[in-house]
Amino acid sequence: MALGNDRSGRRLVLDVSLLFGFHMPNYTFPGATGEALFDHVVESARAAEAAGFGLVTVMDHFYQIGGMGPETDPMLEAYTTLAAIAAHTSKVRLSTLVTGVTYRNPALLAKQVTTLDVISKGRAMLGIGAAWNESEHMGYGIEFPPIAERMERLDEAVTIAKLMFTEERPSFSGKHYRIDRALNSPRPIQAGGPKILIGGMGEKKTLRILAKHGDIGHWFGGDLEDLKRKKRVFEEHCVAVGRDPSSVLLTLGVGIILVDNEHEAKIWLERIPEARRSMIRAVSVPQAAEILQTYVDAGFGGFTFNNPTLPTLEAIARAGELIKLMSGSRVAATQDVL
Repeated sequence: MALGNDRSGRRLVLDVSLLFGFHMPNYTFPGATGEALFDHVVESARAAEAAGFGLVTVMDHFYQIGGMGPETDPMLEAYTTLAAIAAHTSKVRLSTLVTGVTYRNPALLAKQVTTLDVISKGRAMLGIGAAWNESEHMGYGIEFPPIAERMERLDEAVTIAKLMFTEERPSFSGKHYRIDRALNSPRPIQAGGPKILIGGMGEKKTLRILAKHGDIGHWFGGDLEDLKRKKRVFEEHCVAVGRDPSSVLLTLGVGIILVDNEHEAKIWLERIPEARRSMIRAVSVPQAAEILQTYVDAGFGGFTFNNPTLPTLEAIARAGELIKLMSGSRVAATQDVL
């Protein structure tokens, strides 16, 4: 990622390739149960890699979440799944979107992500957020502290992960977590360790943690003007912690189904759960490129598609057409250069 050296305060352009992510929050596939379920996951991940997606992610949940289906729907454990996907792919980066900070001791989490980095030959990322699904915390007997404490835990957890990625025997003592000359061997394959993706848009705490620790921020798509406002808030946090905002890649989840005509659009939209239908647009590849370009022009550098909106190999390949169409896009830097 490179930013032109301009002290005039003008808005510049980042020379950076867009990051497209293929996210799998759903493991309910028609005719694919039991042994066939993971075969379908691998088939989709390999198709996404072939289509040009740079990142494949899975949810870190134990129950299915509302809006995707009933909580009794199948849900694979995240890091076991990512490790298995790593063995069947060769180029895509791999991450959760995102790990709940409450689910694992952060030193163990850093060890898991390091192991994934070794297995994948340097393709792991650490995706993490503050956690929110109280139901599965109750079901699994996991403590679910108030949001203020979860944010404190998030800050400490990412601090520990960075130490374990970059130092031989780090120690840390915080309010909630501690490590004492923690050993993390073998070391990560990636120099400096896996990139850290922070999920969430909370303006006071989450965006500050992103500014302080993150390499990638993942936000929900939505009203462009509100996203621009949040981006300005993020940039203010960067100034406060002495971080160059252009060193953090901001990505968005997008609710787009790619279709050839209105009839096809109607069919696909009817298959989306009613609770999520208002957040989804069914458009052609050129129309999708126009929509996404408005976010690129605002300084967002990546987009994530969910597998319910790309449910077939043909749909994933069609997304590859969009990726190719946008391959020449460059990201506008909306922050004023200091």
